[in-house]
Amino acid sequence: MKFTKMQGIGNDYVYVNCFEEHVEDPVRVAQLVSERHFGIGSDGLILICPSEVADCRMRMFNEDGSEGSMCGNGIRCVGKYAYDHGIVDKPQISVETLGGIKYLDMRIEGGKVKTVKVDMGIPQLTSELPEKIQVDGKKLEFTGIDVGNPHAVYYVDDVDSLDLEKIGPAFEMHERFPDRVNSEFIRVIDRRHLQMRVWERGSGETWACGTGATASAVASMMLGLVETTVEAQLIGGNLEITWDR
Repeated sequence: MKFTKMQGIGNDYVYVNCFEEHVEDPVRVAQLVSERHFGIGSDGLILICPSEVADCRMRMFNEDGSEGSMCGNGIRCVGKYAYDHGIVDKPQISVETLGGIKYLDMRIEGGKVKTVKVDMGIPQLTSELPEKIQVDGKKLEFTGIDVGNPHAVYYVDDVDSLDLEKIGPAFEMHERFPDRVNSEFIRVIDRRHLQMRVWERGSGETWACGTGATASAVASMMLGLVETTVEAQLIGGNLEITWDR
């Protein structure tokens, strides 16, 4: 099997061009390639496939083999791969995902994709604003946002000191979220900047999460904490999020 390793601000996946390759058991392959000591090492596996309704289709599998519905950084890499390898020949394309068809606008320099902007679709509020919750005996508040996959956004005073390896599973597996949930821990720096870390369902802490950054920005805008364009600062780099209401 031929593969390509790609990352979007540290959110790394193993990509397979399924216009040319066939992956028999993507669940098992995702588990094998994601292992950072005995495999290739990644946050999961992404298949770039033909589509009957879009320019291509993205299937993404988390580190534990579970199939995810959408990945913001992953789909940016899909766009770059598709253009740079001749699957598409235009800078605006559509990509089919389990979270719906997403639209990409790519900036081309020297015949290669330099940056990618993704229309993430219409965010859906899935909680009260905010909603109270108790995790490991601690009373907290979160805002639930669905942007093709479910997120719970928490506001904290200190992002850096969180021991996500210890506390992350309790948030992901909480009974409030029967299908598990991605959890974002946010510090509002000012009205145009957020700092965040993320615990992704099925993968644990990742260096970045495009859907998580989107959910965090939307939650913060709904609560009146930031402007309609905000920069989310993650471990792997920064993402600019704009909500066109």
